[in-house]
Amino acid sequence: MTDTENTHKTTEDAGYEKSDVNVAKVIIYGIFGIIFLVAVLIFTWDYFTSVKESLVEDMVLKPQSASIRELRARETEELTGYKLLDETRGVYRIPIERAMELMADEAYRERLKKT
Repeated sequence: MTDTENTHKTTEDAGYEKSDVNVAKVIIYGIFGIIFLVAVLIFTWDYFTSVKESLVEDMVLKPQSASIRELRARETEELTGYKLLDETRGVYRIPIERAMELMADEAYRERLKKT
Protein backbone atom coordinates (compact mmCIF):
# COMPACT_ATOMS: atom_id res chain seq x y z
CA MET A 1 0.00 0.00 0.00
CA THR A 2 1.12 3.45 -0.79
CA ASP A 3 1.20 6.34 1.61
CA THR A 4 -1.85 8.03 0.04
CA GLU A 5 -4.00 4.92 0.28
CA ASN A 6 -2.99 4.50 3.90
CA THR A 7 -3.94 8.08 4.78
CA HIS A 8 -7.25 7.76 2.90
CA LYS A 9 -8.21 4.64 4.85
CA THR A 10 -7.42 6.18 8.23
CA THR A 11 -9.59 9.26 7.55
CA GLU A 12 -12.50 7.08 6.46
CA ASP A 13 -12.24 5.05 9.61
CA ALA A 14 -12.12 8.13 11.85
CA GLY A 15 -15.92 8.07 12.40
CA TYR A 16 -16.76 11.74 11.85
CA GLU A 17 -17.41 14.12 8.98
CA LYS A 18 -14.30 15.66 7.48
CA SER A 19 -15.95 18.22 5.19
CA ASP A 20 -17.20 21.68 6.14
CA VAL A 21 -20.85 22.54 6.71
CA ASN A 22 -22.60 24.23 3.80
CA VAL A 23 -23.13 27.64 5.41
CA ALA A 24 -25.43 28.90 2.63
CA LYS A 25 -27.85 26.00 3.17
CA VAL A 26 -27.86 26.52 6.93
CA ILE A 27 -28.62 30.24 6.51
CA ILE A 28 -31.37 29.55 3.94
CA TYR A 29 -33.01 26.90 6.16
CA GLY A 30 -32.72 29.23 9.16
CA ILE A 31 -34.38 32.09 7.29
CA PHE A 32 -37.18 29.82 6.05
CA GLY A 33 -37.65 28.49 9.58
CA ILE A 34 -37.93 32.01 11.00
CA ILE A 35 -40.38 33.03 8.24
CA PHE A 36 -42.48 29.93 8.95
CA LEU A 37 -42.45 30.64 12.68
CA VAL A 38 -43.50 34.26 12.14
CA ALA A 39 -46.29 33.15 9.79
CA VAL A 40 -47.58 30.66 12.40
CA LEU A 41 -47.48 33.35 15.10
CA ILE A 42 -49.37 35.83 12.90
CA PHE A 43 -51.98 33.20 12.03
CA THR A 44 -52.39 32.25 15.70
CA TRP A 45 -52.75 35.90 16.76
CA ASP A 46 -55.32 36.55 14.01
CA TYR A 47 -57.30 33.45 15.00
CA PHE A 48 -57.23 34.46 18.68
CA THR A 49 -58.41 37.98 17.82
CA SER A 50 -61.28 36.74 15.65
CA VAL A 51 -62.47 34.27 18.30
CA LYS A 52 -62.25 36.96 20.99
CA GLU A 53 -64.25 39.43 18.89
CA SER A 54 -66.95 36.86 18.18
CA LEU A 55 -67.23 36.04 21.90
CA VAL A 56 -67.49 39.73 22.79
CA GLU A 57 -70.18 40.17 20.16
CA ASP A 58 -72.14 37.18 21.44
CA MET A 59 -71.84 38.01 25.14
CA VAL A 60 -71.91 41.81 25.24
CA LEU A 61 -73.21 43.30 22.02
CA LYS A 62 -75.97 40.83 21.22
CA PRO A 63 -79.42 42.29 21.87
CA GLN A 64 -81.14 41.04 25.00
CA SER A 65 -84.36 39.14 24.84
CA ALA A 66 -87.62 40.79 25.89
CA SER A 67 -87.96 38.51 28.92
CA ILE A 68 -84.56 39.56 30.28
CA ARG A 69 -85.42 43.25 29.80
CA GLU A 70 -88.72 42.74 31.63
CA LEU A 71 -86.98 40.89 34.46
CA ARG A 72 -84.40 43.66 34.84
CA ALA A 73 -87.16 46.30 34.85
CA ARG A 74 -88.99 44.43 37.62
CA GLU A 75 -85.78 44.07 39.61
CA THR A 76 -85.07 47.78 39.27
CA GLU A 77 -88.63 48.62 40.36
CA GLU A 78 -88.29 46.36 43.40
CA LEU A 79 -84.96 47.89 44.39
CA THR A 80 -85.87 51.54 43.84
CA GLY A 81 -89.62 51.72 44.47
CA TYR A 82 -91.80 52.22 47.53
CA LYS A 83 -94.59 49.77 48.39
CA LEU A 84 -96.85 48.95 51.33
CA LEU A 85 -96.26 45.29 52.20
CA ASP A 86 -98.33 44.85 55.39
CA GLU A 87 -100.64 47.63 56.54
CA THR A 88 -101.51 46.07 59.91
CA ARG A 89 -97.88 45.72 60.97
CA GLY A 90 -96.72 48.86 59.15
CA VAL A 91 -94.20 47.11 56.90
CA TYR A 92 -93.06 49.04 53.85
CA ARG A 93 -90.59 48.38 51.09
CA ILE A 94 -88.25 51.31 50.49
CA PRO A 95 -85.27 51.79 48.17
CA ILE A 96 -81.94 50.46 49.34
CA GLU A 97 -80.26 53.88 49.30
CA ARG A 98 -82.98 55.35 51.49
CA ALA A 99 -82.82 52.40 53.89
CA MET A 100 -79.06 52.87 54.25
CA GLU A 101 -79.55 56.57 54.95
CA LEU A 102 -82.17 55.83 57.61
CA MET A 103 -79.97 53.20 59.25
CA ALA A 104 -76.98 55.56 59.27
CA ASP A 105 -79.07 58.40 60.76
CA GLU A 106 -80.45 56.07 63.44
CA ALA A 107 -76.96 54.84 64.34
CA TYR A 108 -75.71 58.43 64.48
CA ARG A 109 -78.54 59.51 66.82
CA GLU A 110 -77.86 56.54 69.12
CA ARG A 111 -74.19 57.43 69.26
CA LEU A 112 -75.05 61.03 70.14
CA LYS A 113 -77.32 59.84 72.98
CA LYS A 114 -74.54 57.73 74.48
CA THR A 115 -72.08 60.63 74.66
